[in-house]
Amino acid sequence: MNKFVLFSSVLTLAILLPFSMDSVYAHPHAGQLMINSHTHEPQTEILPLNGMVVLEKSTIFFHAPESNMLPWAYVEGNIPNHVEGYPVIIQIFRNNEAVHFAQTNVEADGDYEYRFRVLNSDNGVTTKIFNGDYTVKIFKVVYLNQNSMI
Repeated sequence: MNKFVLFSSVLTLAILLPFSMDSVYAHPHAGQLMINSHTHEPQTEILPLNGMVVLEKSTIFFHAPESNMLPWAYVEGNIPNHVEGYPVIIQIFRNNEAVHFAQTNVEADGDYEYRFRVLNSDNGVTTKIFNGDYTVKIFKVVYLNQNSMI
């Protein structure tokens, strides 16, 4: 029940939080666009949930170039102090309007990855699912400090 309440709180916060942007681009990587923060650090907010865990919200910028011919993109990361049993929530916005929503599990070592289509080809017809600039928000439930980890 506590996980359901926390998950509901995550969704509510995700919908109600103000929008912000950082300058991070997607880079071709192994035939995919990788959303990363190697160029600039993501903007991160910490939202307390209780005395032991917090909701960490990171906001990065994703650009799918007009010339993109790669069909997939992905969001990846590592959470060294993740709370087991809580997924990573990923929201993608264009012009402050939600265009994609997903969740992905966190592995025991804290790694997570989410893949999504940015380009579709069907019978010789190519459709750009993502094209241009997007804001990506990543929500993670983490322990407040390493000593809190169970």
